[in-house]
Amino acid sequence: MATTQRIGQWAEALACHYLEQQGLTLVKRNYRSRRGEIDLIMRTADCLVFVEVRCRKRSRFGSPAETVGFTKQRRITACARAYLQQYPEPSPCRFDVVSIEHAQGSIIVDWIADAFHAQ
Repeated sequence: MATTQRIGQWAEALACHYLEQQGLTLVKRNYRSRRGEIDLIMRTADCLVFVEVRCRKRSRFGSPAETVGFTKQRRITACARAYLQQYPEPSPCRFDVVSIEHAQGSIIVDWIADAFHAQ
């Protein structure tokens, strides 16, 4: 397995664990459709949460969350629509980003709830 894939899986597992510690429940990991992929789909008491996980070694060129630009947001929202067509959901939905920085032995997890709205 390629190193970037291993890092991605590690980051997604860390983000999932972090969000579960905050009270969210995992619904699905790595949901794929023709439109793209959603890293984590989680649930709060009253909301379905689509989570994008971003990981970088350093924030010298911006935080990992800043890499979720307009195009990526459009892909995620299109994929979320595909998920909702496949699994209709009566509760509200939101889009979160979990940013993970890891360098020199330290790990910083930043959870941005309701990071963007459907595009």
